[in-house]
Amino acid sequence: MIAPLAFVIGLSMAKEAMEDSRRFIQDMKVNMRKARVHKGDGVFGPKPWMKLRVGDVVKVEKDKFFPVDLLLVSSSYEDGICYVETMNLDGETNLKVKRALEVTLSLDDDMSFKDFTGKISCEDPNSNLYTFVGNLEYDRQIYPLDPSQILLRDSKLKNTAYIYGVVIFTGHDSKVMQNGTQSPSKRSRVEKQMDKIIYILFCLLVLISLISSVGFGLNTRFQMPQWWYVQPNKIADLHDPSNPFSSAFLHWITALILYGYLIPISLYVSIEVVKVLQAMFINKDTHMYDEESGTPAQARTSNLNEELGQVDTILSDKTGTLTCNQMDFLKCSIAGKAYGTRFSEVELAAARQMALNVDNQVFESTPKSGVHVSEIELETVVTCKDKKYQKPPINGFSFEDSRLMHGNWSKEPNADVILLFFRILAICHTAIPEAKEKTGGFTYEAESPDEGAFLIAAREFGLEFCKRTQSSVFVRERYPSSKKPIERGYKILNVLDFTSKRKRMSVIVQDKDGQLFLFCKGADSIIFDRLSKNGRMYEETTTKHLKDYGEGGLRTLALAYRKLEEVEYFAWNNEFIKAKTSIGGDREAMLGKVSDLMERDLILVGATAVEDKPQKGVPQCIDKLAQAGLKIWVLTGDKLETAINIGSDNIVMQITNASQMIKLEKDPHAAFALIIDEKTLSYALEDDLKHEFLNLAVVCASVICCRVSPKQKALVTRLVKQGTGKVTLAIGDGANDVGMIQEADIGVGISGVEGMQAVMASDFAIAQFRFLERLLVVHGHWCYKKIAQMICYFFYKNIAFGLTLFYFEALASFSGQSIYDDLYMLLFNVILTSLPVISLGVFKQDVSSEICLQAPDNLLKFSELLKSRAHHVEECWTITWIHIYKFANPIVQPALQGL
Repeated sequence: MIAPLAFVIGLSMAKEAMEDSRRFIQDMKVNMRKARVHKGDGVFGPKPWMKLRVGDVVKVEKDKFFPVDLLLVSSSYEDGICYVETMNLDGETNLKVKRALEVTLSLDDDMSFKDFTGKISCEDPNSNLYTFVGNLEYDRQIYPLDPSQILLRDSKLKNTAYIYGVVIFTGHDSKVMQNGTQSPSKRSRVEKQMDKIIYILFCLLVLISLISSVGFGLNTRFQMPQWWYVQPNKIADLHDPSNPFSSAFLHWITALILYGYLIPISLYVSIEVVKVLQAMFINKDTHMYDEESGTPAQARTSNLNEELGQVDTILSDKTGTLTCNQMDFLKCSIAGKAYGTRFSEVELAAARQMALNVDNQVFESTPKSGVHVSEIELETVVTCKDKKYQKPPINGFSFEDSRLMHGNWSKEPNADVILLFFRILAICHTAIPEAKEKTGGFTYEAESPDEGAFLIAAREFGLEFCKRTQSSVFVRERYPSSKKPIERGYKILNVLDFTSKRKRMSVIVQDKDGQLFLFCKGADSIIFDRLSKNGRMYEETTTKHLKDYGEGGLRTLALAYRKLEEVEYFAWNNEFIKAKTSIGGDREAMLGKVSDLMERDLILVGATAVEDKPQKGVPQCIDKLAQAGLKIWVLTGDKLETAINIGSDNIVMQITNASQMIKLEKDPHAAFALIIDEKTLSYALEDDLKHEFLNLAVVCASVICCRVSPKQKALVTRLVKQGTGKVTLAIGDGANDVGMIQEADIGVGISGVEGMQAVMASDFAIAQFRFLERLLVVHGHWCYKKIAQMICYFFYKNIAFGLTLFYFEALASFSGQSIYDDLYMLLFNVILTSLPVISLGVFKQDVSSEICLQAPDNLLKFSELLKSRAHHVEECWTITWIHIYKFANPIVQPALQGL
């Protein structure tokens, strides 16, 4: 009995060790990445991340991740600034500007650190990403430190050749690790239900063992003295008629061992073997292999294979998961006039769906008419293009409109406003141009993908941003009247940086004539609030255009400007310099207050609309998953200006009214969407409101939570998981999605452009969102059915085997003898009945993958039936008992023939 048990436990341990070793290897790959560290005498050399210590001086180069939390000492820029991408931390795509202390700006090369010494005193390690308290003691002076000098681990250096930094926190003390949570131990619901059945079988084992021991005790007391052939005169403890209770107790132990075959000890190891082999099929599935990146699907843990077939709600990140995070300039509104004839992917998908619905209605009403809306007709209807100006596609620019292209904008009624619009695109930014040697053109390193798309658009319209210095930008302007471009320089006097709180960015420039301008771009709600009375000429029509762009799934920004007088500017600039050079925790607040003084009385110029295209196959994947009855929530840290803003002071009324509206809706096919922002969500997740919020959300066809923090993503996931009691799946591609991935029943990581943090915390890893369809609909269906059938079969065979032993015992006076050979009984669970079922659990397919993908709604109905059979074993018990009686008792067979 011990040998099979040891074999089973040993295999389970080996399987868990194998999967843990894979995770360990991936962790070590990260820990062994090399960083350039000061070795002494101004020499920098490679050192593994895991060996970095507090106080080390580190040099990080462009497009590299920061290995630890660093204090910025200096950068390749003279003023000590650097640009940091924090997408892994907060999901925001715009770059953050960090500034070194002026006292350390001179430490700008390797040799300058030869005799560098200092002392940093700071706060204890904590999880707050946006605060830091400390000071630097250098050259016998003490300088206060704030978050603008801190470079956090897992951020990436962008648009900066290199930086030097001093290590502050390492390993688990770093802020991103402090935000992490312990990886939870996840088990499938089928396994949990299987445990309950094991408990039932154990109780049955104890019960029939008690029955056997009572029967043996009675036989020992009353019948054994008459059995001369067992020599009752040689009394032992096991056969003592004078002490039947002792005999009965000892026989009870014998019966527990004999009937122990009721417990399928090989079930767990068989399921483990099947799951590992199923995981291998998932890993080797060529249909989930991404050829562009060379990345296959990966089942990082095989414990949850069957959970894939039970998913009810999908919680997904947006940027980088559903979308490519590559912006294309698609449309614009200038001087109240809309430009751009192409349709967005959202509009095309909606048109296709409408055409499909019309086609289905026609087909259902006149099945023999053969009327269909073809793809060619659909493209003609919704993508009519100006073929005269067609040319090869440009990355970042999908705009088509002959009224603006090729210099035709100069013939428009408001040509001066259009030129100003183009200049704002080309000047109001912090990007850096990089010349391409082969073509002579430029690529741009921008703070955000939107900004890069604006510069490409400006170039295509005739204004090419070509050079930046510390104080100026230069633009090559092409006009229809001149053959050669004219290079114009604009002096950059001030840059008012974009922040998530300000939702706008401004630059103050001076042209060659000495005229001062403030160029501003930002969220339409922010810009419109700062317009002057004379600057609202195009507000009404622009608002209408922005609404249309938002409904088409486009990201919008408003553009405005203001002419400045020198006296006003210099007075303001003095206040701005004071705020910029102030030392203390209120520096950012002072800068924001001073900036507000200048960003007012603006004149509206127009608005832009860029498209963050969905990843390949995402619309079709979402459609299939919706057909299968899955609910999809989008939890994004990116801004969504087109979202409906629910007032945070009246959440209860908003939820109540929305719930009542849904109840009163008479159309059974009506679909509702719930859109909520970060501030409102913080109230909705409180204990007194979260259940009302969940009740409203679950009856909506789609839920979008925008501007949410990583912690809120995890809280929403926990609310859905615990509130609905159904299987939840979270999918994301960045470190800000880790909490959500770990909190869900199933975590799926996408190995995208944001690093591998999401993959390393996940249960399954795929290269693109579209592979989720096959993972759930095909592999989820197969694994769920195979595991459910295996469990039912195992319980059936073991109950049948164990109860035949019990039936034989009843006929053998509960003597403890076995009807089967000992070797057969030893091998019954481990080999004889396990290998066939393992083969079934690995290779059997009830339907092909093509059928799975073509009819996901039918699989949903089957899944519900399968759940009832896997979770409730009444049917299995009934069939088992009938077969036992038919096998063991010929007397009752005639009565059961009808069954």
